[in-house]
Amino acid sequence: MTVNTKYTLLMIAAVFVAFATGCVRSANPDIERGSFFHFQDGYPELRMSSIGLLSETDEALINITTDIVLGSLIYSTHNDVRSAEVSLEIRILEIEGDFSKNVRRDFDIESSFDGGYLSQDVFTHDESLEARPGKFEVQVSVLDRTSGKASTRKSEAIIPDPEQPEINLTTIRLLGKTNDDPEGDFHPITTYTASSGLDSLKFVFQVTNNDMDAPLEINSRLLKFNADTSAARPMNFNNYSPSTLPYIGVDMRRPDELDAITRRLDQPGSVLIETKYENLGRGNYRFEAETTDEDGNRVYKARDFAILSENYPAVVTPKELAEPLIYLMDRRDHERMMEIEEPDSLKEAIDRFWLSNIGNMNQAKAVIELYYERVEQANKQFTNFKEGWKTDLGMMYILFGPPWYVDRYLNTMKWSYSYDRSDPRYNYTFERPSMRNEYFPFDNYLLQRNQGYFNIQYRQIQLWLSGGILTTRI
Repeated sequence: MTVNTKYTLLMIAAVFVAFATGCVRSANPDIERGSFFHFQDGYPELRMSSIGLLSETDEALINITTDIVLGSLIYSTHNDVRSAEVSLEIRILEIEGDFSKNVRRDFDIESSFDGGYLSQDVFTHDESLEARPGKFEVQVSVLDRTSGKASTRKSEAIIPDPEQPEINLTTIRLLGKTNDDPEGDFHPITTYTASSGLDSLKFVFQVTNNDMDAPLEINSRLLKFNADTSAARPMNFNNYSPSTLPYIGVDMRRPDELDAITRRLDQPGSVLIETKYENLGRGNYRFEAETTDEDGNRVYKARDFAILSENYPAVVTPKELAEPLIYLMDRRDHERMMEIEEPDSLKEAIDRFWLSNIGNMNQAKAVIELYYERVEQANKQFTNFKEGWKTDLGMMYILFGPPWYVDRYLNTMKWSYSYDRSDPRYNYTFERPSMRNEYFPFDNYLLQRNQGYFNIQYRQIQLWLSGGILTTRI
């Protein structure tokens, strides 16, 4: 084979790779996933969702739900009342037009929650604003007036035109409720993750069709994706094989169909459709709805979500507290601990583990608080298709703490815990098997493991078990 022939084949291969890569979108705009957690220490933690719809009288509205995490705010006490001063600003911008709207709401949020800054209790504000048919960017900003710090989140909302005959499906909104709610109300879920403590989930979307010559069929399905649920393996183990689920992360191309429903709409206009499910197990799901327009084209919307532990991203129950101990325990000992079903007995086993290693009760309390603070922060920062503490990034964050430096490249991230960026004992490389696309919308960075890391991880575990982690972090 000549040099020119080799060059030509290489160019063809490069063009093919570029074409194939370009054909995969980075995200599917018809699939709503809610917010992932956006944790930035010292800033108000904000989650939001929006949906465009038509009222019963065809009034164009955008409904915005905002959750503000109470534990992320700064409080002051006046006349024995503990409160935070917060300003909420909502801005609506038409993407291909000149319509805009700004509203500001000021709140004095009184709080009696018992948790500290890791509390996941939220203050929820739900508001519908008048707009006009079109496509909009919705911006929500929350200012903590005490600290002077603000956080902003964005989403999109599309409102169909009631004067036009096109068939439309709105964004699918996910809501949940527990049986503990005395009024049985469903509340919007603004995040990708939903709690396994919810007894029921409800999906709501609107169908608009103003020129119907025949009944319109709306098909909906509930799908479940096979995903890795295991905790990160030790640093000195072999790297994950590319053919295994822990390497792939989640298989979104071959879901299992759990339910399918077909509805027929016999009248024109805007119809609100609701679908409820009870007691779904933990896992990654998609609820999708589709129909065809007057030209036979597919009209499609979906809502992806994951059901994780009851108090996620917090860890509260004995089982939630026991699971992350896998990074400090012998795996067989951890398996025996997780076989304990009675909550009080499991809590006693957890206490025995900590106190048998750290004899001083006050020191043990400080170590325990630090460990679970790391677990919850890992959940907020690294959650993807599984709990953040289970990811490789989460394991490293829990054991070693936040890195001193982070270097990011195309599919590589490096964490450094030293000024010497070349010292292998304090610098760790993570590789992402695939970039985000519509079939894999998550970051799944995997630690590049090495047998030489055995002593490093062993030393770090001993710092936790001896209480030395309080004075020596790495």
